[in-house]
Amino acid sequence: MTTKTLGTIQKLSNVGKILSKIVFIFSIIGFVGCIAGIISLSVFPDGGFKIGGMTIHGLVETNADISMGTAYTAMAIAIVFCAGEAVLAKFAGNYFKHELDAGTPFTFDGAKEMLRLGILTICIPAATSTIAAITYAIMSHAFTGVDKLDFSNAFSIGLGVMFIIMSLICKHGAEVSQKTDPDQKEIGLSI
Repeated sequence: MTTKTLGTIQKLSNVGKILSKIVFIFSIIGFVGCIAGIISLSVFPDGGFKIGGMTIHGLVETNADISMGTAYTAMAIAIVFCAGEAVLAKFAGNYFKHELDAGTPFTFDGAKEMLRLGILTICIPAATSTIAAITYAIMSHAFTGVDKLDFSNAFSIGLGVMFIIMSLICKHGAEVSQKTDPDQKEIGLSI
């Protein structure tokens, strides 16, 4: 028997699964695109091929008003962030898939997986920001005229904390459910 609220939760989980897949795909596209950008700028250092009479270097430096060093640095940093987002989106997609398979978020496995997702939502962006800062420092020494780039992850910390708190609520729901169904086994989730 599905209640109206559980039906809404399942619809939201399905939306979460779809959005996670979209973010994963776009992260992979961004990752590959940045690698292709770095390779193409490296292979054609003199501007190699032209589009409408202008080289790629000319387009980047003139129209975008950034130096080649900034372009290389931005793409290198974007590779790091895209990789982190792809990993996080994959974990989120797996959570939503498992929740939909279980038919409820109120399972011990689901609560444990949501806790892990919350921790990863905090740790992966923190790690990618650290790696990006190191990449920026290295690239700014390797190239001249690299502009200041800003990258922060304040939103991911709040989202991660929300997932952790929700995991406790889901664990409590599983405990309440277990009292009415003694055959359900508890899987350790301690905080």
